[in-house]
Amino acid sequence: MDTQYDVIIVGAGPAGLTAGIYASRANMKVLLLEQESPGGKLVKTYKIENYTGVESSSGVDLAMSFMNHGLAFGAKIDFGSVIKVENKGKLKKVTLDNGKEFTGKAVIVASGTKERPLDVEMAERFTGRGISYCAVCDGAFYRDKVVTVIGGGNSALEEALFITSLVEKVNIVIRRDEFRAEPKIVEEVLNHEKINVIYKHLPESLIIEDDNIVGLNIKHVDTGEITPLMCSGIFPYIGADPATSFLDKAILNERGYIVVKADMSTDIEGIFGAGDVIDKELRQVVTATGDGAIAANSAVKYIKNNF
Repeated sequence: MDTQYDVIIVGAGPAGLTAGIYASRANMKVLLLEQESPGGKLVKTYKIENYTGVESSSGVDLAMSFMNHGLAFGAKIDFGSVIKVENKGKLKKVTLDNGKEFTGKAVIVASGTKERPLDVEMAERFTGRGISYCAVCDGAFYRDKVVTVIGGGNSALEEALFITSLVEKVNIVIRRDEFRAEPKIVEEVLNHEKINVIYKHLPESLIIEDDNIVGLNIKHVDTGEITPLMCSGIFPYIGADPATSFLDKAILNERGYIVVKADMSTDIEGIFGAGDVIDKELRQVVTATGDGAIAANSAVKYIKNNF
């Protein structure tokens, strides 16, 4: 596989794949780098109903459409986790955790965010065997059982609704006294016979029997009272952090998001940001694709002006 490219795009979600389309159509030699599955968080999303022109689609179907379109104009894709982006003269060198190295004239970082882990003892040990961050991926393991979803945003509620088709009952635990999700989704959740909402509680500790999760102790945010909540699976949707550990901190804000200008450029020449990983107000598929298009257009201009 070639190691030298015009544009290297870190992340093959909606932002990265859209950037790939625009850069490839501008006759750039493009490489996409992805550490998981192309499509980003779309792959883990049950249903999309707010992407213009697509009235309703499963996340997986939309992700496949994005991938096929993203690679249709000649962009290449490789897999691995980026651990370093550094200057090599006028070029950028990108290093993966598997030892592969690539050089590019411009880098677009569209690496997205990573789900925040459940902050209770032994959570890491039971991830994949009782704790899951993807109901679409793992919901079938809990068929006809009781599960608990933690979180009050769109992602938590959408995944709770999805998993109702598989399980006996879904508990939703939120720390506030109201949801942060879109009213339409909230209404659907509150009217669903399989969903039980528990307000003003936080996860406190896992309940383990015979080395299996059988429940979750939850704590009331005001009184501190601990209540056992019996369940076989736990799905935390408690926020996410930007995947930017490989970047120079000079282009990041205090929370680790990339600070970009209107053209998606950063304070480091030749590095651009796009999608959920940048500092912005709204993180949605439709905003990510717009970011990707702008970033690619700016990267192409940068290359034409500097090489």
